[in-house]
Order: sequence, then C-alpha cells, then structure tokens
Amino acid sequence: MTDAEAGDAESAPSEVDRAGDVWVFIEEHAGDVMSVSWELLTEGRRLADDLGDDLVALVIGEDVGDVADEAIARGADRVLVADDPVFEPYRADPYGTQFRALVEERIPSIVLIGGTHTGRDFAGRVAVPAHAGLTADVTELDVDEDGQLLARRPAFGGDVLATIVCPEHRPQMATVRAGVFETADPEPEREGDVEEVTVVVEEADALTEVRERDVSDTADITDADRIVAVGGGTEGELGPARALAEALDAELAASRKAVDEGWVDGARQVGQTGKTVRPELYVALGVSGAVQHVEGMNDSEVVVAVNDDPNAPIFEHADYGIVGDLFEVAPRLTTALEGEADPEEVLQ
Repeated sequence: MTDAEAGDAESAPSEVDRAGDVWVFIEEHAGDVMSVSWELLTEGRRLADDLGDDLVALVIGEDVGDVADEAIARGADRVLVADDPVFEPYRADPYGTQFRALVEERIPSIVLIGGTHTGRDFAGRVAVPAHAGLTADVTELDVDEDGQLLARRPAFGGDVLATIVCPEHRPQMATVRAGVFETADPEPEREGDVEEVTVVVEEADALTEVRERDVSDTADITDADRIVAVGGGTEGELGPARALAEALDAELAASRKAVDEGWVDGARQVGQTGKTVRPELYVALGVSGAVQHVEGMNDSEVVVAVNDDPNAPIFEHADYGIVGDLFEVAPRLTTALEGEADPEEVLQ
C-alpha cells in the first residue's frame, strides 16, 4: 500500500460511522406473522427514535405484500421485501444468504430478530460471515449516548444479567426472547415506503429441499391468555394442574424445577432460562417464586398462587394467594369452575 493509499484508508469512514438504521426481521410462515416480530417493531421504534434513525422492517417470503403493509401500520418507516417462492417454506440457507446480502450492502446499525427456532437457526449464518456482533436470547434493549446497542440477557443459569456491547463492528445483532416487550396497536393510516429488493437466491443454489413438513402441535405459551404453572411442589403429580388448566381453557407451563425433573417439556418453561409470558391470568401451583421464575411472569395481569408454604416468595407477586395443599385446593377450584361462563371471576 502506498502512502497515499494509506492516507485514504485512514480518512475513509469506518464501518461503524457508515452504519445506520434499525432493522427488524418480520418472521412469517404461510402468511402468519410471529407475534415477536410485532413486539420487536414496537421496541425498534423506540430505539430508532432515540438514535434519530429510520426503522426498517425486512420481510422475506412468498406473497408477503400484506405483511409489508402491516409492518408500516405497526411503526416501520420503510419495508424491504424479498418476495420469491424460494423462501417458502422456510430453509436456513436461502434466508441466511438473502439476509446477509442485504446486511453487507446496506450496513444497518442494529438488527433485531425474534428468538424463535427460525431466528436462532439463521441469525448465525448472517452474523459470522458479515463479522457482526450477535447476542442471543436478549431480554432487555437500550442504546447508550454513543449509539451503541446495550443488549442484556440472563447468564450463568439466570443468576446474573449480562449487558453485551459491540463497539467495533456493525451491524449489532440480537435475537430477542418472545413475550418480553409489548405490542403496539397498528395505525392503518400510517405511511411508509415499501421497496422490493433483488432476490439473490435461486432454487438451484439451495443446499436443502423440503419434501415433507410436520408441524408440532406444541402450544406457544407466550401467546396464551391463561396459564396454569406447576412447580416443585407438585412433585410430578400433574393431574390436578391439568384438570384446572382444562377448566380454565389455559395452557400448562412450568418452573425450571419441574422441567429439570422431566415432568414438563422445556418449551413450556417460564423464567429467565425459559420464556417470558404476559397472560391475563397466571395460576401458580406449587411454584416457590424464585426470582428467576418471577422474571418471566411478573407482567401477568392477575396472578393467583397456591402454596402450602406461607413464606413462599410467590405470594409477594400474587394478586390472590391461597395457603394450602395444592392437591386439595386445585380440585376444589376445578369443581367450582364447572359451568361458569367467566371462570376468572371464580378465582378472583
């Protein structure tokens, strides 16, 4: 390199200086948008306003025009659309290749992706080759006075909350846990720009082929309006809890203790190392109320706790507490709910 070339390199703006805008990936499958995408659009709006940047939604899929329009209504200034049959159904390599091409071409400052199976699957395919910083399983977001993303996430089994920053590379990427942010109502009158981007992937380039797709029927507890959660106090006997959940038309969830013991599937764990939920009603049966668990449910509208330990911490977070044997209390609640049009009134 000559002295002149070295001088030009020194005076050229850095990657950090050239980066701009907050991007949110809008995850959709066959027209259905994952709710975490709208949560991130709401949070991304706040970050973009703090930074004075545009909020950009990225939609990848087939026939996703309606999704782009809704992204505008939910806060995006601009929407980038990669619309092609190669993206349906989801495969990591076409998504990752398309996403990476856009990131390297436009250098966003911040990229937010839902911490779903899909988001976690392809985010690394973008971050590693693009030399971007990626923080996984984020539960809090903010920016500092220098415009750096402060991505916070539980660490060391949920005992500490770590703040991750990426000062030297862009974009600053994060996969964000579903349910931790609220969703703003759409404003149909909002206006924004929709840009059809060049699709850089062809079917012949795909490394995989989907011959059959089997979708699991495991419920997403982050979307549940009512939840019955079980803890160590159940000792693995879940019959009363399941009956109460059925009577309430609620989803079954669990503390880490119940998951570690193998009583409940890990997809239903609530807490720092599980999922964050915001149901209208949260019934905790035999849940002690450790801070790691409470972190995942303390935005529930109404909390009912049943525990035979009057000093259990869960009562400090409950709207209604019942000190008693859950194996006696839960069946009585279930019986009381039979035939009730509004079961929540019975519990309250």
